[in-house]
Amino acid sequence: MDSLHSIMPEHQKGKHLSFEQRVIIQTRLKDGCSIRAIARELCCSPSTISYEVRRGTVPLYRGKQKRYKADHGQSVYQTNRRHCGRKSDFLKKSDFIKYVNKHFFEDNWSLDVCANRCLAVGEFSSDQIVCTRTLYNYVDQGLLAIRNSDLPEKLKRNTKIHRVHKNKKKLGRSIEERPKEINDRKEFGH
Repeated sequence: MDSLHSIMPEHQKGKHLSFEQRVIIQTRLKDGCSIRAIARELCCSPSTISYEVRRGTVPLYRGKQKRYKADHGQSVYQTNRRHCGRKSDFLKKSDFIKYVNKHFFEDNWSLDVCANRCLAVGEFSSDQIVCTRTLYNYVDQGLLAIRNSDLPEKLKRNTKIHRVHKNKKKLGRSIEERPKEINDRKEFGH
């Protein structure tokens, strides 16, 4: 089957392979198609197919034979996707989080005071703490023992008020303001 009559949508550059495309790779390899032919059919680079075959190949019959399996390729892909991206500082900076919880509840410090006081006193270095905004994000996400109801000022502020702003541009006089005798069109120029 050539790529003109394919029911698959054209592969976009930078897009990841879907499970359906992995199944097509598996069936084409079982049929004996080359990697370049599969790449032509899926409208992607041959190296993409080659990397995918390398990722999804499993040993069969006690390692005597190797074969590509689409479900194994998909599971390896999902495992790799889980490990990508920036990791949260919440677990890395647990000593600072304990410090914040302790001083917030015992000494009635605000989150901003907790973040800045430990730097001023020198208890933590700047790479061992998170900023004030991040602390408030942790409160919103429920990661800290502190709740929004424990923050006195946060409940007073309502930031979700939608205001209708008047036009700042003067749009001029409206057409409804013109005199009625102009609508008769008896005077030249009107």
